[in-house]
Amino acid sequence: MRATLPDDIRHVFELQRQASRAQPDTPLTLRRERLLRLSKLIDEHGPALAAAVQADFGMRSPRLTEVADLFMLRAQLAHTLRHLARWCRRTRVRTPLFLLPARGWIERQPLGVVGVISPWNYPVQLALAPVIDALAAGNRVMLKPSELTPHTAAQLASLVAQFFAPDEFCVVQGDAATAALVASLPFDHLVFTGSTAVGRKVAQAAAANLTPTTLELGGKSPAIIDTDCDLREAALKIVHGKLLNAGQTCIAPDYVMLPRGSEAAFAEAYRAAVARLFPYFEGNPDYAAIVSPRHLARLRTMLQQAQTLGAELQVLQPVPGSPAPPPQGIGDGVGRQMAPVLVFGATPAMQLMQEEIFGPVLPALSYERLDDAIAHINAGPRPLALYWFGRGEAARDDVLRRTVSGGVCVNDTLLHVAHDNLPFGGVGDSGWGAYHGEAGFLRFSHQKSVLAQSRWAQGHLLYPPYGARFDRVMALLRRLV
Repeated sequence: MRATLPDDIRHVFELQRQASRAQPDTPLTLRRERLLRLSKLIDEHGPALAAAVQADFGMRSPRLTEVADLFMLRAQLAHTLRHLARWCRRTRVRTPLFLLPARGWIERQPLGVVGVISPWNYPVQLALAPVIDALAAGNRVMLKPSELTPHTAAQLASLVAQFFAPDEFCVVQGDAATAALVASLPFDHLVFTGSTAVGRKVAQAAAANLTPTTLELGGKSPAIIDTDCDLREAALKIVHGKLLNAGQTCIAPDYVMLPRGSEAAFAEAYRAAVARLFPYFEGNPDYAAIVSPRHLARLRTMLQQAQTLGAELQVLQPVPGSPAPPPQGIGDGVGRQMAPVLVFGATPAMQLMQEEIFGPVLPALSYERLDDAIAHINAGPRPLALYWFGRGEAARDDVLRRTVSGGVCVNDTLLHVAHDNLPFGGVGDSGWGAYHGEAGFLRFSHQKSVLAQSRWAQGHLLYPPYGARFDRVMALLRRLV
């Protein structure tokens, strides 16, 4: 990866800032044309982007990148292009009786220049999804991808430079120091996706410029199994949500809460579901590698500590007769394809219950009553996602009413993020601000209030000097409000 020089970053930022000030509004036709260019980039170069992701992970199927990165972007682009004209229209609002015959409306204008600092786990989708919303809202964009996926970052930088002028949309490359520099620039809005710890630093850097931020962070997203749940169906969906990208997903179920007495049945259902989706791990192109040796070592350290403190680890094994691991030379990620692990007996003292796991490790906690599960969730930071599995609407609504999370998926995992009309975002430690669909368009727009006074206005009746006439007018207004 070739790092972008600090002076070049500042120069291109200034180009974008000057362009945004020279053209405060962006015509609908230009917004659509930019989105169509981005769509063409993805359609023509999707295989190259998937190959770059595979090179970064060492083992991650292009089909996984297609469904989790490229298809998500294609769907978002189609939805945005379909609704963009309506989103761009001025919004008329009802005028209070005492202000008539004035009229009021809201103009949706671009903010200006939007910065995006994106993560490594879905390095195409989480880089370009906020870019789509920002371009739709008429902004200029600077993207800084993660240094942990350097092939993808370089591919994005090369392709974006082919399809966009630097003052429209550019990609800068570099390490954490580059990200810190980007976060310190006086953007009109800054988007960061990553860990809560780094999100705090980004928010502090942005605050120096009064730059508003959207922080998409993580956290310990729970899955609650209710007593009337079909364990086999729930386990299959939890396995899919947990093991997609080998658990390296910000909205992956971080732990599961089981009715006491169902632990053995759930473990059996979980093992069966893993065998169905991933009959083997090493050399399986559908099962992603952990992104780096450092991240793998962290997961192993978590498990060692949990076992030392008394937890029971159930390491899932390949289905007998599965293919043997290929030679190491096929992909350097084969050795980082970590077998899934179920953990029973986890306690708050363990690292895996204190930090977001971000890997194929699933602690299973037991509860006596649903109240206990809710109390456990509410005792910690608010999660990015919550998953509930059951049949009773009353129990479902009880969980929805008594917990706060960024989003909820009922009787499934992950799929709420694919719903174009549902805002996606966190709350509290899991982030703030939401995008996707119209919510994303509005996130990157300035909603400018406009009141147009009529020539028949009678506002002068409230001007000083105050006296008996003023008192009569105010008495009338009090009856009208």
